[in-house]
Amino acid sequence: MEIQFDIEFKESAPKYMQIIKSLLLAIGKGKLKRGDKIPSINQLSEEYLLSRDTVEKAYRHLIKDGVLVSVRGKGYFINRVDIETTSRILLVFNKISNYKKQIYNAFVENVGRNMIVDLHIHHSNINIFSNLIKNSLGEYDYYVIMPHFYDNEDEAAKILKLIPAEKLILLDKDVDLDNRKHSAVHQNFEKDILCALNEANDLLRVYKKLILIFPTLIPYPKEIIKGFRLFCIQQQFEFDIMFETEENTKIIKDAAYVVIEETDLVNLIKKCREQNLVVGKDVGIISYNETPLKEILLDGITTISTDHEQMGKTAARLVMENKTEIIKNPFTLIRRKSL
Repeated sequence: MEIQFDIEFKESAPKYMQIIKSLLLAIGKGKLKRGDKIPSINQLSEEYLLSRDTVEKAYRHLIKDGVLVSVRGKGYFINRVDIETTSRILLVFNKISNYKKQIYNAFVENVGRNMIVDLHIHHSNINIFSNLIKNSLGEYDYYVIMPHFYDNEDEAAKILKLIPAEKLILLDKDVDLDNRKHSAVHQNFEKDILCALNEANDLLRVYKKLILIFPTLIPYPKEIIKGFRLFCIQQQFEFDIMFETEENTKIIKDAAYVVIEETDLVNLIKKCREQNLVVGKDVGIISYNETPLKEILLDGITTISTDHEQMGKTAARLVMENKTEIIKNPFTLIRRKSL
């Protein structure tokens, strides 16, 4: 039986999940029946320019679920077609980043292989978001949405109210929707940074000033500024807020910097080297959002971060268990040598 696999290299979905999705869709539409032979691992990897490991991982999942059976010397065959009815999930992010990919990967890994997840990006553009939601109403079983809008929050809330509350899961940020009983897995940006900086207070005390580098070109929640400012006032720190690092930016000795964007982190480290300032001694650095690279960069960059993988897992659990909950995602300080 000939089957067309829909593998999109520009799509964020893992390729093995796209293989699984294609097979399940073909079975659901009756294009594949019990006993039908499907392409071998080598055939599929060569035709779609995929690694053998990717195809093998997809087939392994399908064999585990009983959908496929491997017959030695003959190949892979459809073993069962009585799969559960496929549900569709609209997953909407404000942007793509390493952190969002962590959330996405954890979500699709845990949401169940009989779920079809369509990922879209609204870029904090209210018109894109409005068209996306209005054109998809009634088409999905769940709507999992990051409601990061910085100039049109009221309009965004109106659009979100078009979605049945029992189908809506807000991700990363919760929004007041007039007491409608939707679900959310969220951060509290103001309280999170306040609590994390309080936890780092003993390390920060060796510095004379705290400086937040808060980007303007790439939007972030303004509540981060509020939480930073509140900490400095409560703990009586001299503080300042910068909006980017430039070529003429002078790094202040005996100051600790809280850096939101990766680009500013790189520029800050470069500037410290140019001025012969030792990070962790002359200058302190706290970076927002944990990544594996920060664990080894400069023998360790101190981070404050939500648990992105846990956020994806929790949202998947709400879908799988069909539960309505408001859940605060963990946010932690990871102490390393940069502070």
